[in-house]
Amino acid sequence: MEYKTVTSPEKKNISLVAHDNMKPALMSWCKKHSDKLSQHTLYATGTTGTILKKEAGLDVNALISGPLGGDQQIGGLIAERKIDMMIFFWDPLEAQPHDPDVKALLRLAAVWNIPVACNHSTADFLINSSLFDTSYPKSIPDYSSYLTART
Repeated sequence: MEYKTVTSPEKKNISLVAHDNMKPALMSWCKKHSDKLSQHTLYATGTTGTILKKEAGLDVNALISGPLGGDQQIGGLIAERKIDMMIFFWDPLEAQPHDPDVKALLRLAAVWNIPVACNHSTADFLINSSLFDTSYPKSIPDYSSYLTART
């Protein structure tokens, strides 16, 4: 696999996702950090986005509900390099009917080397990092030779 370096911008595109049992925790976290989050472009799956707009007062681009394809929409944005960071409060103790979608979303985040927080503590580390509000170089897969060979 070949890699290339790209620069993640100062103003991040951040996806916010939460399983049903974790939505209150994400809401609380977002309210606590609304000043910082509001400086970035936010995306969320449907229900989470609607609640964030209403309860946290954040400007959120709400996609469709996760089980209806919202997880895949976020995954598509990651693959298109339109998401720079993901906060995904997932419930590790409850089986999800759309578990393959969740695993695919986490896999894409790993492939495209975006920071992911899956719980409150990790989200705190990310938002308080000196890199949160600055641009930074990162390595991503370089598929240009693969794509050129296919045409």
